[in-house]
Amino acid sequence: MNKKTNVLFIITDDQGYWSLGSYGNKDAITPNLDNLANNGIRFDNFFCVSPVCSPARATIYTGRIPSQHGIHDWLNDWSTGGVQTQYLNWKSVSSECSNVFEWNNVKPTEEYLKGQSTFVDVLANNGYNCAFSGKWHLGASQKPQKGFKHWYCHQKGGGPYYNAPMFKDGNLIKVKEYITDSITDYGLEFLENQKNSNEPFFLNLNYTAPHDPWDSSNHPKDLLDLYNNSEFNSCPIEENHPWKIHWTFNGNNEQRKEVLKGYFASITSVDNNIKRVLDKLKELGELENTLIIYTSDNGMNMGHHGIYGKGNGTSPVNMYDTSVKVPFFVTKFGDIKPRVCSDLLSHYDIRHTLLDYLNLEDSIEDDIDLPGKSFADILRNKDLEVNEDIVVYDEYGPTRMIRTKEFKLIHRYPAGPHELYDLVNDPNEKVNLINDSSKKTVIQKLRKDLKSWFIKYVNPEIDGATLPVFGGGQIGFAGLWGDGQGLFKKYNTNFIFSGDGKLKN
Repeated sequence: MNKKTNVLFIITDDQGYWSLGSYGNKDAITPNLDNLANNGIRFDNFFCVSPVCSPARATIYTGRIPSQHGIHDWLNDWSTGGVQTQYLNWKSVSSECSNVFEWNNVKPTEEYLKGQSTFVDVLANNGYNCAFSGKWHLGASQKPQKGFKHWYCHQKGGGPYYNAPMFKDGNLIKVKEYITDSITDYGLEFLENQKNSNEPFFLNLNYTAPHDPWDSSNHPKDLLDLYNNSEFNSCPIEENHPWKIHWTFNGNNEQRKEVLKGYFASITSVDNNIKRVLDKLKELGELENTLIIYTSDNGMNMGHHGIYGKGNGTSPVNMYDTSVKVPFFVTKFGDIKPRVCSDLLSHYDIRHTLLDYLNLEDSIEDDIDLPGKSFADILRNKDLEVNEDIVVYDEYGPTRMIRTKEFKLIHRYPAGPHELYDLVNDPNEKVNLINDSSKKTVIQKLRKDLKSWFIKYVNPEIDGATLPVFGGGQIGFAGLWGDGQGLFKKYNTNFIFSGDGKLKN
């Protein structure tokens, strides 16, 4: 193989930062991931840009916030493969976007990132052999996207762990085996084929775990049995959140345990499979030549705040840390010194950081000001130089967040409800101080900073603050990039999850 640094980039689905042993969880059985985290830099304050899958994933790859890339909610089943309708090319918007097609019972697919560059494009342009395996959920799943040459992709955004619909070499197949194993198998096959190559590689493993379903029919019995005696103290039993939607758990404690067994079993499966990948890298002599990055698309509440879900587990959507904070650690054996970093950082920083660390020039194809900054110095065992207050920003449609280490302000356009939390004295975000007169100055400053930051970066044509994003999914163009009709869906809030382990996206 080569001597240039390879990259293994792992993204899980709906995994709260709290769900790994390296982050203090006593329930999780994750020895291999914990070893990775403890041998690299574990980031304790790392955030997604939006607490739902598709917008967060688009930001990871592009470095744009949702009001720049146009994906404001999880993508409906139009993300499936079939007749390709190339959406989100803002240079040539067509009336075609309002049509509905059927082709062999497969709905159309939008290429949501068309016309937008990603860090994978840059890697490919610099000689990296780029492979993708798992969940894309950004449209046009049937063919390789954005610099990827090798492509094994889930047709939709998730689903059953057995008989999953996957695109391989352009063909839609049903995978009988456990999907976490299958995603890894493709990655191992790619690595094996790389062993005589002089090209550096970028391998992106995007697991559907630990997203639902969590019922016992979806996970191997030996993994579920590992948690038979767990009380799951890391997942609190709280009263239903007053803004609950159908994700709110309404079963008894035994049903709760069965659901949590499925959730944690799927995480342990990821752990087992990452060991397979690490063993393969070691066999090929590339373990110390590979930068390993691990994160999740968004956080997850499994009883936290009385919610079973992420940002769209409530209506209006929420911005609790359990929804927006994600696991993130970076390891390069023999190079990166183990430590814990508590700086506030975000998924929108990844593009800048990865390319900086690899000493690659970022060739942005489109004229746009990206919000992120490189924290590659941290990976080089230095401290991050900060010339301004350290803050992170999030958005989910008209709900926006600014967070410092001391306070979090959540502002909902046009008229609230708004929230303020004192994170020093109330880290679990139980007491909303938005009407506390003693916090007036704090609120005014945070609100001003929030407004100024988003004014600087949003594209007014697709500004999430002006869009009716409900948390029930997005179909087609957003804002002025589309026809503005029926793009964002609501959930049926009368349905209450009752322990069967089956949820919507």
